[in-house]
Amino acid sequence: MLELKGVSKQVGDETHIGEATLTLERGTLNVLLGPTLSGKTTLMRLMAGLDRPTRGTLWFDGRDVTGVPVQKRNIAMVYQQFINYPMMTVYDNIASPMRLAGADRATIDREVRQAAELLKLTPYLDRQPLNLSGGQQQRTALARAIVKKAGLVLLDEPLANLDYKLREELRTELPKIFQESGAIFVYATTEPSEALLLGGNTATLHEGRITQFGPTIEVFRNPADLITATTFSDPPLNTLALTKAGAVFRLADGQTLAVPGDMTRLPDGSYTAGFRPHHLTVTPGGSGAVHFAARAFVTEFNGSESFVHVDFAGERWVMIAPGIHDHDIGETLDVYLEPRHLMFFDATGHAVQLAAATRAQAV
Repeated sequence: MLELKGVSKQVGDETHIGEATLTLERGTLNVLLGPTLSGKTTLMRLMAGLDRPTRGTLWFDGRDVTGVPVQKRNIAMVYQQFINYPMMTVYDNIASPMRLAGADRATIDREVRQAAELLKLTPYLDRQPLNLSGGQQQRTALARAIVKKAGLVLLDEPLANLDYKLREELRTELPKIFQESGAIFVYATTEPSEALLLGGNTATLHEGRITQFGPTIEVFRNPADLITATTFSDPPLNTLALTKAGAVFRLADGQTLAVPGDMTRLPDGSYTAGFRPHHLTVTPGGSGAVHFAARAFVTEFNGSESFVHVDFAGERWVMIAPGIHDHDIGETLDVYLEPRHLMFFDATGHAVQLAAATRAQAV
């Protein structure tokens, strides 16, 4: 078990990590999700012992390892920018941690070839890394981490340089490999979709602060605050500022909407309503769907879907619509949203519990 107890990292006047408290169990997959510069790599470096925290302590299996250097810890690390020994063959690169550990030749050969087979490196075992593509070099670094049998495995956006097909295959296989070993598996990504595909647990980060940690699907469905909901949404979360007064929602531009269904139980006051792009549709769907007359301003296509950007009451929303949808700038669109997909956040940005209850089936 890895425990971070009030860990922070200060560099000059800047706080890179602020009061992080986290417990990661053996045999678990743990995703660090956040945008660039949110603190994911800094947190990993603290976990590894590459950096020492300014305050707080780190414990591994009941032992205080604060300040213990990385060389004295059983850790495997893979970065987006791969690191290999250029003068060694792929075989020797993969075998290197096992040789340092004193493994016998037969065990080394078996483990190296199994890892190479998994990562489709068998034809390249006699080559040197400089004679490989970037993706093949990254797979070599991953294979070396696999055979090390480390207690803590830190992967910092390790699949970014791989092609789509191999990336999808490894997202399925890697968690199984490391969980079977009983390792603590920590995987950093900027992509909410990758966190959902990997599963396990997710810690969302924003400006060096862990905003929420728990089972990935629960963090996605029930974000504790607006920052977490925004972090866990790509395309960006759609929001609408409104004030509830009795049976109506009053918008910033003076428009009013009838308060639907269970939303009548919300106390009167100011809120930010949030909903994800795939919940905004061009058809009513359920009978209780709320109608908005929005204006189109940009449409993007990715082949099977359209990302339709619309404006409503001064708010910019994105709608993901299946198929090809081409709209003129300024064209009025009828769009719909089922109330069960709404998340409500109070003036401080914290989730309102009623929202969590009414959207339990909303993913």
